[in-house]
Amino acid sequence: MLRRHGLLVYLAVANAGMWAAMSPLLACGYQRGSAREGVGALQQACIAAAMCAPALAAILVIRFVERGGRLRDALALRWPRPWWRTLRACLVAMAVPAGLTAAALVIGALAGRYPFGGAHWSGLGGWAAGAVLSMLVSLPLFFGEELGWQGYLFPRLLREGGRAALVRAYLFTGAAFALWHLPTLLMGGQYPGRPWYVAVPAMVLSCTLVLPVFTWLRLRSGSVVPAVIGHAFVSSVSVGMVKEFADPDATLDPLHMGITGWPGWIVMGLFVAFLAVTGRLRPSSDRCQRIVSSSSPHRTSGGGTGRGPARAASPR
Repeated sequence: MLRRHGLLVYLAVANAGMWAAMSPLLACGYQRGSAREGVGALQQACIAAAMCAPALAAILVIRFVERGGRLRDALALRWPRPWWRTLRACLVAMAVPAGLTAAALVIGALAGRYPFGGAHWSGLGGWAAGAVLSMLVSLPLFFGEELGWQGYLFPRLLREGGRAALVRAYLFTGAAFALWHLPTLLMGGQYPGRPWYVAVPAMVLSCTLVLPVFTWLRLRSGSVVPAVIGHAFVSSVSVGMVKEFADPDATLDPLHMGITGWPGWIVMGLFVAFLAVTGRLRPSSDRCQRIVSSSSPHRTSGGGTGRGPARAASPR
């Protein structure tokens, strides 16, 4: 009962925070006109505030509703160990979304829906370095999202109840993740020019397909950090890739290109199917027990230090 109450409070606070953060833009009738349109200072401030809402909701629930031990342990906020495992996890978190985005652009170009403008090899290295640097600068904001979705929500939906419970955890987290974006979808944020009844189902499908990728990054490392990096890459560098390789004079429609369009749904669907068939989306019984126990509101840290659970949750 306490766990369910915590979940409801988390969802209520996370969504209320999103709507509150976006209220200045909604009040002034802001609408994003095109996928190439930049954002001003007010839009950036509202987006930054909104991205903090899931983490703040998770912290609130853990501290005052579930009272479930140290935040670092409860949200898997740790670096994979040893150091080489951290490096590998971070590189995979960038390489996989980059490969999925490239494959989606190829499919879109072959189908005649992505206006490929050619690769400018001479400046590609500088662009890539700048894009990754910009992603790293914005990384703290993505902790604000993934500490909520991967750190809090998914583990608490996970049960040792077999495949059906695991599928429910993926689907519910994906849907909650997508519908949390509803205020931005109403303003054309992810799908400019599209009505809400097109944008919302498209976002639900996109989030439901990309969520297992982020969860796989979290499960294979025992840490939420690679999921944060993967999310940051998808939301910044992947979007930049769509613009970088497109004809500069062409209109860009996210519904037909990149990760958030039907080409991305194809490549993500195939990749998620591969992860599922090979058992990579299902935690081992050992790890499942660790994830569930670390998210338990009744967990106590060993001897008051919290070292026992932290060691248990670290990857082998």
